[in-house]
Amino acid sequence: MKSFEAWKAAKRTRVAVLCALLIGGGLAVAHAEFPSAHINLKLADANEGPSRVTMAPAAKRAMPAVVKIAVSKLVKPANMEVPDGTENNPMFRQFFGHGIEPQRPHREGGLGSGVIVSQDGYILTNNHVVDDATDVTVTLADRREFKGRVIGKDAKIDLAVVKIDAANLPVIAIGNNAKMEIGDCVLAIGNPYGVGQTVTMGIISATGRTGLGIEEYEDFIQTDAAINPGNSGGALVNDRGELIGINTAILAGGSGGNQGIGFAVPVNLARQVMDQIVTTGHVVRSYLGVSVQAVTPAIAKAMKLNGPEGALVSQVSPEGPAQKAGLQSGDVITEINGNPIAESNQLRMTVSMMQPGQDANLKVVRDGQTRQFTVKVEAMPGEKVERASAEPGQSDKTLQGVEVDNLDAQTARQLGISPSTKGVVVTNVDPSSPAAAAGLHEGDVIQEVNRRPVTNSQEFAQALKKSGGDSLLLVNRKGNKLFLAV
Repeated sequence: MKSFEAWKAAKRTRVAVLCALLIGGGLAVAHAEFPSAHINLKLADANEGPSRVTMAPAAKRAMPAVVKIAVSKLVKPANMEVPDGTENNPMFRQFFGHGIEPQRPHREGGLGSGVIVSQDGYILTNNHVVDDATDVTVTLADRREFKGRVIGKDAKIDLAVVKIDAANLPVIAIGNNAKMEIGDCVLAIGNPYGVGQTVTMGIISATGRTGLGIEEYEDFIQTDAAINPGNSGGALVNDRGELIGINTAILAGGSGGNQGIGFAVPVNLARQVMDQIVTTGHVVRSYLGVSVQAVTPAIAKAMKLNGPEGALVSQVSPEGPAQKAGLQSGDVITEINGNPIAESNQLRMTVSMMQPGQDANLKVVRDGQTRQFTVKVEAMPGEKVERASAEPGQSDKTLQGVEVDNLDAQTARQLGISPSTKGVVVTNVDPSSPAAAAGLHEGDVIQEVNRRPVTNSQEFAQALKKSGGDSLLLVNRKGNKLFLAV
């Protein structure tokens, strides 16, 4: 009986171990518990190629050409107007004190991304990244920094061109977004939240996305590759590392972050805008001279059309290109230059990027009959994008908004530094000045300008004149020294 009970106990133990192995999938443990079970495991050879699908080659090709763009903007707040006599009102003083201090202009910073498209420093980005910027700083993937200047910008498509003075820069390969299909893998490269260059992967979710109300002219590539604040102006690339779009917008759903729905301006459209900005400094759009609307299923049925496709002409502008060619209200434009028109925004976008004087060959359905019209498009009246009048990357040769005085022993003691310290003390810093943006404070003692010692305000002024615009200051702040670049 004893041996029988021992046999049953051993059996129960083996069954329990086997169940644990089946549940946990522990083949290595099985080999240890049951020496009779020999399992040959083949370990991966470190010298073998990748055993997974990877986008690493595409990322490596594109990443050197994607940059961080930091901007600062001068914000002039509107001061509260106080009606005459109100300041002395007891009720007013109870809530607002003895007066309202006028609000001073201040600087606000922003971060975005950009893509180098030429070796001599032309960079594509979004208009909203650099709009109203007074200073633009471009940081390359290798951490080199350059002052940038805005060559031109197009708010209606949300594109801008920035230029830095450099040569032999890494350049991204330009792809063809027309060859991309829904489901193709893509990478989004940029600097989200300023954390550093980041690559995310997804697929193309849709093409030709319009009617979102994000921009005036829309023809977006939609992707589920994670795009977050700071990615704006960055690259959307295909599996060969070629640029197919400029990341522009997200649907954040109130969270402010990625929800898997991001939009990029197609590179074919971006190239046309960029070429005009670089060549002429502005973009000229063309127009047909018609107002169009979508063809709904109900309209398609009422007009006996094959389906809800095309652009329904609701109005023809007098003396416009379309009227001259014979188009009428009620016409449905189904093709332009051999390309089908799926919906009305597609027609508007296609015509806008044609050159003035170019022929638009239209296929039109009128009263159930298909007709052909040729319209010579014209330049849209008053349609020019803004060309930057200033070059914000060019610094002044003085420290604007900074006032200094000679440092004496008594002032040095009050500032908590050695009475023998030499330099000039900062007595005032305009909050809207580049020096304030660089971190210069009232009470700082400037001891060097571009590695040249300064002992009084005259030497300080002379050193600034020789600086050529960029100044490296050695600052003594309560006995601690630090460098500031202004």
